[in-house]
Amino acid sequence: MTDRPAGPAPSPVLRVQHLRVAYPIRSSVMLRRVGEIVAVSDVTFDVGPGETVGLVGESGSGKSTIARAVIGLVAATAGSIEFEGRDITRYGPQQLKAVRRDMQMVFQDPYASLNPRLTVRDQIAECWRVHRGQLPRAHWTDEAKQLMERVGLNPDYSDRYPHQFSGGQRQRICIARALALRPKLIICDEAVSALDVSVQAQVLNLLADLQDEFGLSYLFISHDLSVIEHLSDRVLVLNKGEVVEEGAVRQIFADPRDAYTRALLAAVPVVRPWLESPT
Repeated sequence: MTDRPAGPAPSPVLRVQHLRVAYPIRSSVMLRRVGEIVAVSDVTFDVGPGETVGLVGESGSGKSTIARAVIGLVAATAGSIEFEGRDITRYGPQQLKAVRRDMQMVFQDPYASLNPRLTVRDQIAECWRVHRGQLPRAHWTDEAKQLMERVGLNPDYSDRYPHQFSGGQRQRICIARALALRPKLIICDEAVSALDVSVQAQVLNLLADLQDEFGLSYLFISHDLSVIEHLSDRVLVLNKGEVVEEGAVRQIFADPRDAYTRALLAAVPVVRPWLESPT
């Protein structure tokens, strides 16, 4: 979390307006649509350059659906999604492919998001294979090793496979892969929730360092309030697909206004309760 100087607000990297995502319910006869399940309802927010916006809420609140809608993995039912001033809401596959050079995603389960049959080097180089013209093929190996080193992995292990790494190391591979195209926005969907607490801290510090180095913007999704507080500049609290509270991270954690936000904060375990008790 960083303090930003006062002044005119720059144009947002990402602007989501009145986003609604609903999944159809179909009957077993002729697959006729008989209703819908609303996962996200009328969500609006911006992510500025170099900013981290945290989405927090309990499981089923719509956090991951928002992330997948932003990157184009699920279709928006209504509303708009703008990336660098371009409305990408109805983009087709080829148009989205171009956008994804500048917008990458790190998923919750690093093992499931890596190909078990590819070495680490080939996992990272896959980005340049898909997005041709980004980097000459002769430089792929050297660049992959540099990215591994940048995220804290031994570049000599570039010929190893995902199963030969720990969970934290696999997530670092996913981060290196996300950095390969030098994106402007990275969506982190519960990117540290599957890791041990000590490894979580290392990965969060890595993400903060990379943000400073590359000027990245993050849309950071988590149900862990301590993680959100550590990394985010602004927070959106989601409940049943709706934003119930939004504000600067310090304001939300110091003076929550919504009852649901207060309930989330009250549910956080206290490691040393005697320090929290009045004397």
